[in-house]
Amino acid sequence: MRDLLFYIGLAAVSLSGTSCSSGSYVVTEVERTRILVDSVYDAMPDSAAQAFLAPYRQVVDSMMSPVMGYSARYMEASRPESPLSNLLADILVWAGKNYGEKPVMGIYNIGGIRAALPEGKVTYGNVLEVAPFENKICFITLSGESLIRLFGSIAVVGGEGVSHGVKMVIGDDGYGNRIPKSVRLHGKEIDPKASYRIATIDYLVQGNDNMCEFGEGTDLNSPQDKSNDTRYIISAYFKEMAAQGKIVDSRVEGRIVVE
Repeated sequence: MRDLLFYIGLAAVSLSGTSCSSGSYVVTEVERTRILVDSVYDAMPDSAAQAFLAPYRQVVDSMMSPVMGYSARYMEASRPESPLSNLLADILVWAGKNYGEKPVMGIYNIGGIRAALPEGKVTYGNVLEVAPFENKICFITLSGESLIRLFGSIAVVGGEGVSHGVKMVIGDDGYGNRIPKSVRLHGKEIDPKASYRIATIDYLVQGNDNMCEFGEGTDLNSPQDKSNDTRYIISAYFKEMAAQGKIVDSRVEGRIVVE
């Protein structure tokens, strides 16, 4: 069984009043502890529970086990830049061809990446763990001015997944705040007067993860069919690479650097 970490928060509360309907609650203390759930708990499996789960396990395994493609290395997501966040942003740009789009860059939020990809075989279950949400690909046009501010928001949190061609250096403004010291896209500085077509996910276009600059965008293309969920797009990418005899690889390459 894969090791799982569960964080349990325990709150002590005081209650004023004599009933749930009339009383009010006040949090007086918060504590937390960690319980590691691993193979130790499988030492004495419950036979009744095992029998109950057996038919469901077979169905789930049949859905999760198909191989989508192959990965050259173990890939995880972290800030300011990581192999997995780079890969997912690149996949969004790659997928543009299937929507009649030619985005100049892709943005994938680190917070939406919930697992790592293994080295070797990548199954549909692996992809689902990485992208478990119902996030869908979308395309939007930002002015250069809005894009510059968006990079400012990305700098504040210390980085997000950005596609190949982005070169951002994050520095300090002298007051402890992160700011983009320089940003270049495909070798050029961002032109405040120009327009930039961006591939991202609908969750971010809605202004989540502090990327409110997407609300200034225009010409939104946001297909809502389930087939546009990121898990299917990621799977399609791995399948296409496998059909071409390619092993998927991604590395840190200096897209985002923190000084």
